[in-house]
Amino acid sequence: MFLVAGKILEIEDLLKLAQSLGMYALTVLTGLAIHSLFTLPLIFYAITRRNPFAFYRGMLQAWLIGIGTGSSAASLPVTFRCLEETLKLDKRVTRFVLPIGATVNMDGTALYEAVAPVFLAQLMGRQLGIGQLIVVSLTATVASVGAASIPSAGLVTMLLVMSAVNIPAQEITIIFAIDWALDRIRTSVNILGDGIGAGILDHLVRSELGPPELEEGENTDRPVQTRTAARLSTARYLHSHDDDNETSKL
Repeated sequence: MFLVAGKILEIEDLLKLAQSLGMYALTVLTGLAIHSLFTLPLIFYAITRRNPFAFYRGMLQAWLIGIGTGSSAASLPVTFRCLEETLKLDKRVTRFVLPIGATVNMDGTALYEAVAPVFLAQLMGRQLGIGQLIVVSLTATVASVGAASIPSAGLVTMLLVMSAVNIPAQEITIIFAIDWALDRIRTSVNILGDGIGAGILDHLVRSELGPPELEEGENTDRPVQTRTAARLSTARYLHSHDDDNETSKL
């Protein structure tokens, strides 16, 4: 609160700042909407030839949990349930893809960290050149991989992107006021990206994986039942031969 208040007191025209923040938020939301409603569905349909929005409908609960918590790690159990029980994806695929995706696949965070330094530079009266924009894009992609799957973790890794184009670290405090809302939207986009990745991989390897694995209870009980049946048959065999031996002796 004091960081935000101190930065606001330094601003001469608060109305202009509010308008700039509004345009910044609109730019971030537009980028996230294009990625989640056009880019990801297009990739999913091109590979699987299935309706991506029907796939999204099966992930609705995980998407809402991501908006509510702002953490892709906190919504991971719900994402497992949506993909495995609702969309019927193979558990071997989801349990490999989703933990990795929740750690390194941060689509929304990468987009957000690329827009924020450009906004801060323009607010300072600087215009970034083509070379600097490329550096921002590459650095934002790498920094998003290192971002933790907890609320507002992107603000920490964004300092790496800002330092790449010589933007002072204290300038980041100006976007603290609206980051809590944008963080929930970009987290939901991260979750959708993880789900799309799992759906595509399930489509590509389903024929090679073979039939689904047995449930854990069946895996543990079946050998016990088999050993028990074998022991009983052996005991009956020995008992019958003992009776034959006793009869022959008599």
